[in-house]
Amino acid sequence: MGDPESLTALVAAASSGDPSAWNAIVVRFSPLLWGVARSHRLAQEDAADVVQNTWLRLVDHLDDLREPEALAGWLATTARYESLSRLRRRGREVPVRGEDLGVNVVDEEAVALDAALLDDERDVELWTCFAQLSERCQRLLRALMSVDRPNYRAVGEALGMPVGSIGPTRMRCLDTLRSLVGDSGYSFDARRRS
Repeated sequence: MGDPESLTALVAAASSGDPSAWNAIVVRFSPLLWGVARSHRLAQEDAADVVQNTWLRLVDHLDDLREPEALAGWLATTARYESLSRLRRRGREVPVRGEDLGVNVVDEEAVALDAALLDDERDVELWTCFAQLSERCQRLLRALMSVDRPNYRAVGEALGMPVGSIGPTRMRCLDTLRSLVGDSGYSFDARRRS
């Protein structure tokens, strides 16, 4: 690395602002810094950052060096600390693909909550339209929907209707309900697709 007297003179000259002395130091010790950085198996851009940061540290501490002849050791130690610091930061930086960021993860609770809210909205709209039906249609549809397999004879007796008119009356009531829902602007079909 050269004789100590010339190194002491170079450091003193660089500390005084002599650019040629600074360039001589950089030329002399750059291979050392690159060797330290690469010995830590850093990527090219990380090794370049380590070398640059080491030179910046030397600029900050050039006037504080008590033993300029030990500059090689100071630079190697500083480059080692910079390399380890870079490795620690890199260890915390985990490259992640966009699809791994969780932006495409389905939140099951949110989906369930959204579905429940949409069901509530649908139910409110349907009952609002149902309330606009005639009393006769409301009673008939409630009776038919209250059980899985309604007994038309029992429904006819309860409502005072002939059994043969229950089916056609039910269809007219449902058509009226569909029309009321359509007029309300609410789309049950769109709700099912989403």
